[in-house]
Amino acid sequence: MEEWCIPPEANADFVCKMEDVLEVYTQPHDEKRPLVCMDETSKQQIMEVRAGIEMEPGRAAKFDSEYKRNGVSNLFMFFAPLERWRDVSVTDRRTKSDWALAMRELSDVHFPEAERIVVVMDNLNTHKPSSFYEAFSPEEARRLVSRFEFHHTPKHGSWLNMAEIELSVLGRQCLSRRIPNQDEMRHQTRAWAKERNRRKSTVNWRFTTEDARIRLARLYPSLSD
Repeated sequence: MEEWCIPPEANADFVCKMEDVLEVYTQPHDEKRPLVCMDETSKQQIMEVRAGIEMEPGRAAKFDSEYKRNGVSNLFMFFAPLERWRDVSVTDRRTKSDWALAMRELSDVHFPEAERIVVVMDNLNTHKPSSFYEAFSPEEARRLVSRFEFHHTPKHGSWLNMAEIELSVLGRQCLSRRIPNQDEMRHQTRAWAKERNRRKSTVNWRFTTEDARIRLARLYPSLSD
């Protein structure tokens, strides 16, 4: 863990939230209480203005440097490391309602049998239980609130979210190309997630609370009797 990951203003609140997330990561696999890490990013859609040159044996594909911007899509990443599963939801926007709809799909489509879903995510203002009440009826909002147990990473501590690692993999393996429109974005991200799930890829998380108390000792007070 590099020192630059820790903001200079990190305090007891940072430590408290960090240790909370790290404790969640130590919990054993429980089908009734699956762990899901959630994060989001955006991707600009790029259209070609001239036909490229196809790849041939001994020659890489070539594309013109000129391109046309074609809007931006928001991507919600859901990653269940112990289930070795991930899903990417592509939306037009990243509003509270968009997040609430994506979370309902997580609950009712992907983990309908779970008693409660343990979610690790950052503190973005849309990532709040109150967002359910802005998107749904009070009864439906209350039902969804009861379906989740939320754990937030500390401010400037997004590196504690394993979904950020998956987004990095997605960026390298899938999004590092020109994707012309949202339909193609959905197709490409769906294919990427399907292949990762087929291979049962996951993250081997090794950073623990004990590590934090040693390697990030400066964040902890020095107490004496």
